[in-house]
Amino acid sequence: MNDEATAIRMTSDIILERRRKSRNVRLCVYLALTLLVAWSVQVTIIDDTDWERMGSLANVLEGANRFIGIDFSLFKDLVEPTIETFMIACLGTLLGVIICIPAAWFGAMNITPFKPITYPLARMMMTISRSIHEIVWALFFVAVVGLGALPGIFAIAVRSVGFIAKMSAEAIEDIDPGPVEAIRSVGGNNLQVLIYAILPQILPQVLGVIIFEWEINIRRSAILGLVGAGGLGLVFFRQMNTFNYHGVMTVIIAILGLILLGEAFSHWVRRKII
Repeated sequence: MNDEATAIRMTSDIILERRRKSRNVRLCVYLALTLLVAWSVQVTIIDDTDWERMGSLANVLEGANRFIGIDFSLFKDLVEPTIETFMIACLGTLLGVIICIPAAWFGAMNITPFKPITYPLARMMMTISRSIHEIVWALFFVAVVGLGALPGIFAIAVRSVGFIAKMSAEAIEDIDPGPVEAIRSVGGNNLQVLIYAILPQILPQVLGVIIFEWEINIRRSAILGLVGAGGLGLVFFRQMNTFNYHGVMTVIIAILGLILLGEAFSHWVRRKII
């Protein structure tokens, strides 16, 4: 009996000691993170900000006050760029979906044609797409094909591959293998397996991902004009260059309206389709 009590007491002491060590480790980690955040604020904000140029709070408010107002004469010049921005988002998303079909096929471990080559190739394509900002892609395509909406469409398409293809590939990897095996057992080929066994299982999720990415692409396309890819971003850049601050605010309102319209439309589509 004494041996059993001693064993229980030793076990309790071991558990308490482990908890104490774990608590001390967590405290050290929290302290290190706090010091890292404080150092980051000091280096990136306090030391790197031109406080003299910023001036006092009154100067900051005075600078912000210049943007309060609307340039009504600019409205007629915003219709075409707004439509162009919307079409850049739509066509870029559509092109991205087309590119995502082979990328998702190759990037799904359970259906990729040749695992040692096609799987890492597709995953690398997804990673590169997600890692590079759409502004950088737009700069690249502007240098390749020139100014206009086309580089914006290409930038949106390439940027969309990383998200749509990754989510679609993961959805394919999580499917129920039963329907796949059933169709293969009766002599179905790969295309029939894809259409009748895989697609019905992933279609709602993939449609949701595409609609969500299209909604994000409206926001992206609104700023791509800053690097010459057309749309409202280009108008915004011109208004900033001419110091027409009321015009800048007018373009911002147009961008906000377009984004709200896209969100309302995507919500309606989700309710109707998914």
